[in-house]
Amino acid sequence: MLTLLHHCGRNLLTLRTIQTVNKSYYTTQMAKRVAVVLAGCGVYDGSEIHEASAVLVHLSRGGASVNMFAPNIDQMHVVNHLKGEPSEEKRNVLVESARLARGNIQDLSKLSVKDHDAIIFPGGFGAAKNLCTWAVQGKDCSVNDEVKATLQAFHSEGKPIGLCCISPVLAAKVFPGCEVTVGIEKDDKYPDTTGTAEAINQLGCKHVSKSVSESHVDQKNKLVTTSAFMCNAPIHEIFDGIGAMVKDVLKLA
Repeated sequence: MLTLLHHCGRNLLTLRTIQTVNKSYYTTQMAKRVAVVLAGCGVYDGSEIHEASAVLVHLSRGGASVNMFAPNIDQMHVVNHLKGEPSEEKRNVLVESARLARGNIQDLSKLSVKDHDAIIFPGGFGAAKNLCTWAVQGKDCSVNDEVKATLQAFHSEGKPIGLCCISPVLAAKVFPGCEVTVGIEKDDKYPDTTGTAEAINQLGCKHVSKSVSESHVDQKNKLVTTSAFMCNAPIHEIFDGIGAMVKDVLKLA
């Protein structure tokens, strides 16, 4: 009996070892490689910190490997977040984004599409001020050349692009006819959605009303969008909506 138990125990150990090795192998082999593009640090002049963190948490939970990038450019301006007003100082988008990335970030010019399966852009005013000029020019804005080239490169390779909060306007400017969401139109919980949606539609794109907990998938263009802080919602609902967006991005990757 002791011999049998010893034999079974050894077989069980061997099976567990094989399962552990297989799990490690498939995790390594199957992990989706996702680029995350930041636009500074702080809602009023950079990336929205809670949105960026939510993106990273959900990517981690989904087993993805992540590389972070930001353009090496000056911010449009710097906002004192305590007072909610511009200050006279100058800051660099890449340097400020490094705060969110814990220093582990690269210049956007070094992003290689072939080394990634998908890309995600968190929101925050930095997306509308530093990655493009939507904040001051609306639908007539221009998109940063590196950002535009990056979006076009992922799109041409058929790789999914995730965007939340105000960042879907980047897709609306770069991909005519695409579908995105920035929330629910004519709803007080989404105070800026109606005007933004009108501008998106005027660009020849289609705005799709979706609640903060949902994402919208444009299957043709492989765009996944969610409203995030375009909605005045509790932070856990923002977190869950970004989770829906990340999950759909990983499904398409």
